[in-house]
Amino acid sequence: MRSNIFFKFIIFLCFIGCSKPQSALRPHIIPIPNEFNMQEGVFILDEKVSLHADDKLQSVANFFNTYLKEKLGYSLKTQSSSTTKNIVFQLDETIENDEGYELIVDTSQIIIKAKTEKGAFYAFQTFRQLLPTTIESDQIAIRNLAIKDAPRFVYRGMHLDVSRHLFSVDFIKKYIDMIAMLKMNTFHWHLTDDQGWRIEIKQYPELQKVAAYRDETLIGHYNDSPQQFDGKKYGGFYTQDDVKSIVAYASERYVTVIPEIEMPGHSQAAIAAYPNLGCTGENTKVATKWGVFEDIYCPKEETFTFLEHVLDEVMPLFPGNYIHIGGDEAPKTRWKACEHCQALIKKEDLKDEHGLQSYFIARMEKYINSKGKQIIGWDEILEGGLAPNATVMSWRGTKGAVEAAKSGHDVILSPTSHAYFDYYQSDDEDEPLSIGGYLPLEKVYYFNPIPKGLSKEEEKYVLGAQGNLWTEYITTSDKVEYMVFPRIIAMAEVNWSNPRQRDYQDFTYRLSHFHKRLDALDINYANHLYEIEGEVTTRNNQLVFDLQTIVRDKTIRYTTDESSPTLTSTEYTSYLPIEGSTVLKAAVFDEKEKLGRDFTLVFNRHKAVGATITLDPKPYKAYAGSGKEGLINGVSGSDTRYGDKEWLGFWGKDVTITIEFDKPTKINSISTRFYNANGQWIYAPKEISFGYLDVINSKIAQGITPVQNTDETLIPFTLQLDDITVESIEIHIPNYGTIPEGLQGAGNKGWTFLDEIVIR
Repeated sequence: MRSNIFFKFIIFLCFIGCSKPQSALRPHIIPIPNEFNMQEGVFILDEKVSLHADDKLQSVANFFNTYLKEKLGYSLKTQSSSTTKNIVFQLDETIENDEGYELIVDTSQIIIKAKTEKGAFYAFQTFRQLLPTTIESDQIAIRNLAIKDAPRFVYRGMHLDVSRHLFSVDFIKKYIDMIAMLKMNTFHWHLTDDQGWRIEIKQYPELQKVAAYRDETLIGHYNDSPQQFDGKKYGGFYTQDDVKSIVAYASERYVTVIPEIEMPGHSQAAIAAYPNLGCTGENTKVATKWGVFEDIYCPKEETFTFLEHVLDEVMPLFPGNYIHIGGDEAPKTRWKACEHCQALIKKEDLKDEHGLQSYFIARMEKYINSKGKQIIGWDEILEGGLAPNATVMSWRGTKGAVEAAKSGHDVILSPTSHAYFDYYQSDDEDEPLSIGGYLPLEKVYYFNPIPKGLSKEEEKYVLGAQGNLWTEYITTSDKVEYMVFPRIIAMAEVNWSNPRQRDYQDFTYRLSHFHKRLDALDINYANHLYEIEGEVTTRNNQLVFDLQTIVRDKTIRYTTDESSPTLTSTEYTSYLPIEGSTVLKAAVFDEKEKLGRDFTLVFNRHKAVGATITLDPKPYKAYAGSGKEGLINGVSGSDTRYGDKEWLGFWGKDVTITIEFDKPTKINSISTRFYNANGQWIYAPKEISFGYLDVINSKIAQGITPVQNTDETLIPFTLQLDDITVESIEIHIPNYGTIPEGLQGAGNKGWTFLDEIVIR
């Protein structure tokens, strides 16, 4: 019998016996179908309608009927007479895409055509959106229409980390329901990490007794100084029966579950349970804070035997093709000091420790392949040589995806810049604590999983994209939902819909209607639709404020006296000229009330505003802010969001900035700020060099000034000058360099994030 949990969290009002059909809705379907034609007339859904299905689609038809029973209070009969209307699930082998479907609604019948059960199931998900969220009649009018639809990508995934924080079996099933509702087909289940081992392995009971529990947990942010802990034991794990239940539940919803068993890094919890798995053999504890740790699996026979035995229990639980083996962020400190590791490098004629990691991954891949499975790994598995049959999940940008695809390997795109839903989604200071970064809904929506640099033939290796949710700062299921929704909806449309069909303003309009469905499903979504985008720009040589909102038929009102806007505040109709330093506040209104939070833009005029700026190199594409002009536009970046429109990010590059004034200008200071979040690989520079010509004294001045680094997240820098007159200034900012062993991102170049350059 199919589980009813899918329906238990859907609560609707149903008044049985009403004779008047509930009015037909204009559909606002998400993800948007490839072909969608509205037609005249309606189909009346009531108890007289009969349900029919071809044998191969019968299971989906049963699922459909159970859903109607829960929602409407009645199920459809499967026998018809000449007077009844029909809903028909029809097998159609001519549909090219295995997950494609056609949905035809006319006055006399509804026909769902599909080649497979999957396609029929996705047609059902579309049909759900044709029904009202609140039932007020036992008769429902459904608009006549015709839809032809199929996904763009075969892999449409969503990830959840349960190692940092654990979530109930019931919530995991709800999470799968949310994935399926959006026509996503993969749940990436991150089960093991330094902070906890979350799956029962019967051969190794210490994984349940030791590795599944940590002594305490970091509270506040990793970058807080000093760090603080809650002093409470935390943990748990999923039994194999739990896993079987979840996998079966997902299978009924055509969602494949991919388990992730991390190796060789992120393995401190397992080593805490079995110290001989590490290189030192010394006791360690399950990690109590976030980050990257030096204790990783030692590549010796004992370790490989352990991992093979673990996988022997894991693989039968998951019928899908893939096992995710991690492969990311594995510091080589222990390997470099390990006699066994160094002897193995020599014996196998490996180049270095990166080659040893490749050897480790390739050996595990061979074993997993022998059991009929394929591996997926994070893009670090490219280092030292890629295992023969591996699929690469590219998270550090898109470079790894391009490299793997050019080598003939399948790739899945999941870059931090567009797919990390643990990042802040708004620049409002009231947002709940997050790891950092800034990933608004619009940026997710405009993600293109096909990276530049691939030929048409190479593009075929791109399987799709995935949203990730790491849970260091996410302790409850409510917060999971808040961080995921609505960004998962944007990612679903990225993965499913034809790019030519997609339009962000239309998406937000459909999303505003979809909110009602999320309310009915008791999903705790974030609503930032009524926020304002604002910037300082130039129009006709005049500095102006430019304010925009994506929602239709709404009004922006503003103030410049630091008060909160009200219905009586001035309506914004066009660019606002800037006369001097100003605090602008604005909000979105309808005719009755304020709809969103206040937007605040603080403009501080200084001498570089309006000057000419050159920048080499360009900022990293994902962190380009508002461009080079954003460094001298009078607006400072957020104190907590390094990915906003004002911060510019550079990965591993020295930065040279030249500011040219339109006439000789007297200055006495240059100041800026650097973001310093080592847990996110972001480091303030150690020094800055300057050069300028003092035109009054005809004196060229150059110098290097150290940056006073601390453990603070924001590192201010100011260079005091003696009232010099200059025509231009050159600023050189060296990159921090390679991140040391033992720290997050070890072996990679650090990021530099730079804020407004203020010249007085």
